[in-house]
Amino acid sequence: MGADNQPHVDGDVVTKAGQARPTLADVAKRAGVSGSTASIAFSGVGSISEATRSRVLRAADELRYFGPDPRARSLRQGRSGIVGVVLEDRVLHSFRDPMTIAVLDGISQELDAEHGGMLLLTSTGVGESTIQSAVFDAAVFLGCSPHLRRSIEVMRQRNIPMVAIEGQPFDGVLSVALDNREASARLAAHLHGLGHRAVATVTLPMDARRELLELDASVVAGATTAVSIDRLAGAREVYPALGGFVAANSSSDEGYAAGLRVLGAGGGSGRPTAIMAQSDLLAVGVIRAAESLGLRVPADLTVVGFDGARIEGLSDHDLTTMVQPATEKGRAAGRAVTELLAGEHPPDVAFTCDLHIGTTSGPPHR
Repeated sequence: MGADNQPHVDGDVVTKAGQARPTLADVAKRAGVSGSTASIAFSGVGSISEATRSRVLRAADELRYFGPDPRARSLRQGRSGIVGVVLEDRVLHSFRDPMTIAVLDGISQELDAEHGGMLLLTSTGVGESTIQSAVFDAAVFLGCSPHLRRSIEVMRQRNIPMVAIEGQPFDGVLSVALDNREASARLAAHLHGLGHRAVATVTLPMDARRELLELDASVVAGATTAVSIDRLAGAREVYPALGGFVAANSSSDEGYAAGLRVLGAGGGSGRPTAIMAQSDLLAVGVIRAAESLGLRVPADLTVVGFDGARIEGLSDHDLTTMVQPATEKGRAAGRAVTELLAGEHPPDVAFTCDLHIGTTSGPPHR
């Protein structure tokens, strides 16, 4: 716009601040072709000469037309081509967790060409308005946050297919489950078989709070996160009075902080001989805490994890852990999404963990 505040004239097209964006029909008119020919030039589907394609693209450039409006295209097709994936934690923490990365990779491997895009949302920052307005064709809940119930209600109102990975069962939501309770019980039985009786735990977050907490009865009573609840319940099948601390997130730093609290709380003869961490990242932090206090693993303290993640910085130890098929879980969710969007009715899927006995577990020191 010039200094005289008049519209700028460019050939036969008048542009002005606030004016509606140019359309494909405008491009076709300027290039002297039909609307269908202009559409072929942008989509690449169909046959036109290279000279015609260049003429259309040159006209689009002159009009500052950058392609069909994706919102309008979605309305016409009834599909956006996007799958929404709701993470239970901040992106920073989620992307530092190798299990999250493996699951996301598995989902992406199975999405078809029509639904190849993923929109990541975090449950810690997703308000109801965002869930209601975000454009996607199906939803995958990864980690199953405390806000899952309300999010599912919103998705039902929108008639959007849903898949929940490791969440409590909901009607109309396809489940991709893991034997968290049974696997944790087997891990606890391994410790019991080694002779451990004084055992503590460092759990994943139990509810919407993201802070280091002592694992007391009130925390357990108010717990809403299925994975943490199930892993604790499995361990308590063997150690009914199992106590410890709740971490703010799954990270080695949180494991370190919680480990110091667990090992410092009893001190001396009151110190546990084994610690069950609900993730491998937490277990790594617990090992760091033990070593900072001059304790040897496993001679003075047994530490076990859960996940089977490959973690850098653990070269001195082979972690005893429950190995879960994280990528396969993601692939199962991705296949389920594709089938649901095709109008099919795939069944729920369940996976099991394998016990890996490494070098971080042994009999209690006497």
